[in-house]
Amino acid sequence: MLKLTARQEQILNLIREAIENTGFPPTRAEIATELGFKSANAAEEHLQALARKGAIEISPGTSRGIRLRDIHGETTSLFGGRQMPLPHPSLMQLSLPLVGRVAAGSPILAQEHIEASYSVDPSLFSAKPDFLLKVRGLSMRDAGIMDGDLLAVKKVDSAKNGQIVVARLGDEVTVKRYKKSGSVIELLPENPDFEPIRVDSSQENFALEGLAVGLLRAWA
Repeated sequence: MLKLTARQEQILNLIREAIENTGFPPTRAEIATELGFKSANAAEEHLQALARKGAIEISPGTSRGIRLRDIHGETTSLFGGRQMPLPHPSLMQLSLPLVGRVAAGSPILAQEHIEASYSVDPSLFSAKPDFLLKVRGLSMRDAGIMDGDLLAVKKVDSAKNGQIVVARLGDEVTVKRYKKSGSVIELLPENPDFEPIRVDSSQENFALEGLAVGLLRAWA
């Protein structure tokens, strides 16, 4: 068992509740506001102490780059499942295709788009995924989704506001947070260096390809 102070337990519970309720961890400022700290620096000090004790993992340079660790050293992802290195072959159970470049007008799971196949433990995910998509770029950095990560995606044709989705615009596939108001859809980044993408839901070149349900990262 980890030996945490009462305040550290409080912060750990706050992080856990935020992930369960909203799908992503709180920022330092949000932790400070919730617990009455005078500044975000006080929250950062507690987070660093939790990281040193192995209770969480912090991704440097991101406002929401916090992951919970369990006693086995695995981490809880922002999607409710667990995040861990690609598993040993003896644990592999679920075979998922890895989607590469996508041609306009063709199904995302068309054979010509499949680059490889990974076998993974299905308990890693909050729902059963249909495919993996390799993340390109840093537009979702502050949600803890980094360039090169493998995003587990469940095929859906609708989403709720605030969920992280995979959408297609022509032959471009993007990972963003979903927001719809009337017929206008906003695809929101989690990085201030990127601009939101706005589309009309009736656009022929737009398609909602799936919902993010987990994340795999091959750590060295």
